Amino acid sequence: MENRPVSEPMRDAANVLATADEIFSAEEVRAAFDRLAREITDDLAEANPVVLAVMTGGVVPAVRLQCRFNFLHQLDYVHATRYRGGTHGGELEWLARPRTPLKGRTVLIVDDILDEGATLAAIQQMCREAGAHRVCTAVLTLKLHDRRVPGVSAEYVGLEVPDRYVFGAGMDYGEYLRNVNGIFALAAREDE
Repeated sequence: MENRPVSEPMRDAANVLATADEIFSAEEVRAAFDRLAREITDDLAEANPVVLAVMTGGVVPAVRLQCRFNFLHQLDYVHATRYRGGTHGGELEWLARPRTPLKGRTVLIVDDILDEGATLAAIQQMCREAGAHRVCTAVLTLKLHDRRVPGVSAEYVGLEVPDRYVFGAGMDYGEYLRNVNGIFALAAREDE
């Protein structure tokens, strides 16, 4: 096996994980997915929904949820981003739109986090403009603060997280750590 050099971003991500504060354990995250799946099933089992994963963070929650669904649905994705691997959002960039026709359909948008909501608002609007009959949203996490875009919400919320940079269960730190099963926050700095 060949030795590969460890990049600075990899080293940084490893250090961040080693010093991070655990917000929710892997078991608490699993329980949140179980509860979300039951709530969504109760609401949408007869709706033949299009489950629309928001790339890239929404892939993990979408897969974990759809594996718990015992009803027929289609899976597609949308890729719109403001972060591009960073920790602060910028201008929205559309990288991919769903291929499944949304006209007349129930659409379940699945994302990892509802933070300020600018990206989610644009995706919800795109679904409505595509003629979706009903647009609803499931997020694994809802960040608690008062900076949300007015009118943006999620019908299904797994867990509420503090107003800190969080990662794990689909959420990244520098495009790493999405695979961490719990949810963690960057370690609090002493000067905060």
